Amino acid sequence: MILPNVERKLALWLVSALLAATAGGCQFFLGDAGGSAEPDYWPTEGWQTVSPESQGFDSAALAEGLLAIREDGTRVHSLIAIRDGYVLLQAIYYPYDGSTYHDLASVTKSVTTTLIGIAADQGLLELDAPLVSIFPERTIANLDERKQAVTVRHLVGLTSGLACNPDGDEGDLSAMRATDDWLQAALDRPSVADPGARFVYCGPDMHILSGIVQQVTGMTALEFARANLFGPLGITEVYWATDLQGRSRGWGDLSLFPEDAAKLGLLFLQGGRWEDRQVVSSDWVAQATTAHATTGRNWAEDYGYGWWVSRKSEEIPYFSANGRGGQYVRVFPGLNVIVATTGGGFSDMGDVTDYLGAAIGDLENPLPENPTAFARLETVIGDLTRKPAAQAVPPMPQLATAITGRTYRMEASPMPIESVRLDFDGSDQAVAYLKIAGEDGVREIPVGLDGVYHMGLGVDGHQLGARGAWTGEDTFTLEYDEIARIEAWTITLKFRGDDVLFTIYGQASPGLITIDGTAP
Repeated sequence: MILPNVERKLALWLVSALLAATAGGCQFFLGDAGGSAEPDYWPTEGWQTVSPESQGFDSAALAEGLLAIREDGTRVHSLIAIRDGYVLLQAIYYPYDGSTYHDLASVTKSVTTTLIGIAADQGLLELDAPLVSIFPERTIANLDERKQAVTVRHLVGLTSGLACNPDGDEGDLSAMRATDDWLQAALDRPSVADPGARFVYCGPDMHILSGIVQQVTGMTALEFARANLFGPLGITEVYWATDLQGRSRGWGDLSLFPEDAAKLGLLFLQGGRWEDRQVVSSDWVAQATTAHATTGRNWAEDYGYGWWVSRKSEEIPYFSANGRGGQYVRVFPGLNVIVATTGGGFSDMGDVTDYLGAAIGDLENPLPENPTAFARLETVIGDLTRKPAAQAVPPMPQLATAITGRTYRMEASPMPIESVRLDFDGSDQAVAYLKIAGEDGVREIPVGLDGVYHMGLGVDGHQLGARGAWTGEDTFTLEYDEIARIEAWTITLKFRGDDVLFTIYGQASPGLITIDGTAP
């Protein structure tokens, strides 16, 4: 979550910038800056950009800030800052290169609830309809009086009262996913509180909403989104993982390109309108971005309908779609500002936005254009995406030949990795074979031995990469980064004959563990 003082600093900076721009009589519309007024919406293709100096920002300071973010080790993958239709900054950080869509994690929840809003707009469902009435063909367990009172509105606000751990829903999601029918498992949970009485962040509630979309529209959430949400916004490349029956996962695992994620923020900033089409009603947008539930001290914001909403104590109000690992679409309605990020394991947006404030120049007047500094900024942005130079591959120990082709299985692993195999052929690239729990087959991953990630694509089209090195005569360290899927692991294998000791550190899901392993 973002620290309130950091958020306030960014918001005040944006206020100053906006006031500085409007003080000079500037109007911000699509089309040439300073030209005739155009409609105040963005097209489905392309983005309008201006130099930082024209908005009172120093390109040289922005360049240094972007470099400092990298030096700090913040695992940001992309950063987009937009105001009044103009992109102030767009940067992509290695090892992500922007060529594939990116997992948005729980930003998905904001999309799922938006689809509910669109379905309601189309008269396909009533928000206050009882949940059980939507699935008349199903026999739902634990159907007491409280459960019969749960409505769609309770689900979109995460106040259903259905059993879910208030300290974290990973266990509930795991239990649901261990069944043959995830929707049925989510529906069968007992009621533990009156509907509407309390907020509990709960993925299974969101998966029910995906099931509702499919039930009332006859299309999966992804199909319905392509026709009614993504299509109008010009979003064509999408991945959305499913359950065993092919339902889109309502709580997560939607992947979009970063700039397309930002479009979702703009849609809501514009009251649900995109170009000449009202994609989702302004009434839904207003409801979704109004706090209906107080979340408590464990959360930095309160909750609307699938969107996080700043508390009344915030000087500059905002609403936000948040996902683990650094996925954010944050909207400041009073400023016409959107800041969108993707990441591979950071949780504090201040790690990124603190550096933006250092780029403030003269907010009362535009700065003089500085072609040299602007060229430097463009060079830095290009360098951030570029992979580092390859290094010479040191001689490999004899053990590399001995272990090639052998599969080492982990014993009693709490991690999703079940086994590892490494193959070396004397080149600058090895191949790792990872067996991941719950997946058919084995992941075959190129491993750079030259100090850089060698890239590949997962079966779902996401970018991934790996690099590794012998860090001892009997020890190999593998850095495996799912990049656009957020997760990253550093796996050290210490070989002892037929046995191996695994030391694993998860970067997006922190934790250092050691596990014994063996080769049969």
